[in-house]
Amino acid sequence: MNDTYVEVMVDRKTSPLVGIGRVVCYVLAAVLFLLGIIGNGVLIIFAAALAAVAYFVFPRFDIEYEYLYVDREISIDKIMSKEKRRNVYTVDLNKMELMAPIGSHELDSYKARNLRSYDFTSLTEEAKVYSIVYETGKEGTVLVNIEPGDDMLRAVKNVFPRKVLEY
Repeated sequence: MNDTYVEVMVDRKTSPLVGIGRVVCYVLAAVLFLLGIIGNGVLIIFAAALAAVAYFVFPRFDIEYEYLYVDREISIDKIMSKEKRRNVYTVDLNKMELMAPIGSHELDSYKARNLRSYDFTSLTEEAKVYSIVYETGKEGTVLVNIEPGDDMLRAVKNVFPRKVLEY
């Protein structure tokens, strides 16, 4: 049993609006709490609800993706707030039609068909993003965008040399 194991971690870029929204929620909660103490006590309930939203919802926007390549399969996990992990997609590379850089002309015919696309990348401009054209049973053909890294790209190319393009 000669399995290749490659792991790649990718931090997703967080929008600046998330940080601004978090600060606005906390400030608004503090103001409502103070107004609730001075005047109407019902505002304290709204302040607590707003603080709970800021505490529980906004950390979900801190996202990392982990790609695991094991035995002709790429498993993609989503990690939220460096605490909660969830498997979001698995690509069986035996059903892969093509893996190419996002700007490759080989992908033009697939993009013209308006296929369903999944984006598991960092959303940064300097990232080396590859699209995997993948045939699923129930959804048909889909495009899966990832940032595989050199080790993962080499491992996939060793198994599927004609399906992986690097230009």
